[in-house]
Amino acid sequence: MTQTTKRPVSYQSARFLMSAEQLQQCPPDMGVEVAFAGRSNAGKSSALNAITQNGKLAKTSKTPGRTQLINFFTLNSEGCRLVDLPGYGYAKVPKAMLEKWRSNLQRYLEHRLTLNALILVMDIRHPLSPFDCSMLDWCEARGLPTLVLLTKADKLKYGPAKSALQEVRKELKKNWKFPVEAQLFSSVSKTGVEEAHAFMDRFFIPTDGTASDIEETAEPQA
Repeated sequence: MTQTTKRPVSYQSARFLMSAEQLQQCPPDMGVEVAFAGRSNAGKSSALNAITQNGKLAKTSKTPGRTQLINFFTLNSEGCRLVDLPGYGYAKVPKAMLEKWRSNLQRYLEHRLTLNALILVMDIRHPLSPFDCSMLDWCEARGLPTLVLLTKADKLKYGPAKSALQEVRKELKKNWKFPVEAQLFSSVSKTGVEEAHAFMDRFFIPTDGTASDIEETAEPQA
């Protein structure tokens, strides 16, 4: 039996708006944005595509580091946007470029007023890298609500995947004191998609303060 969920926005409505290299090139700082961040090989683009049910929304590549700009996607409610941030931490990218990306990323995270929440993507087999921890530190400094998606969960059996999730949750609770949670995710099996939707729903209230009552149909779980 299918289930109907009412949402403030439709994530399937996501459409590319523009790209920006620096903060001053971004759209006007008005509305609500939820950003996606993560290491270049953690499956960030695949996660964004799964969450929006659009396999072509964010470019995916076998070569990590393809997302080099800040990419903005509009939703069907005015002022609501998803943001795909540059992947970070890939060693084969020239050091000067890495520093440039890091600087632009930090400016966006620290100064973008419309940024309401962050989805931080980590490969479940290699979570909480130094780069991931730096990102969490930035989010804590700003008090930015964050959802950690442990991607590629389908690469592990159920038991090890749950153990990895519990360990990450333990480390998050131990080391950071701001609103941060963790969830298993797979762009293949769609595990965690509904939880990601629910997280973003908290922030995407239309700018006129009313719910748009959009209905999305969820397929029954196998």
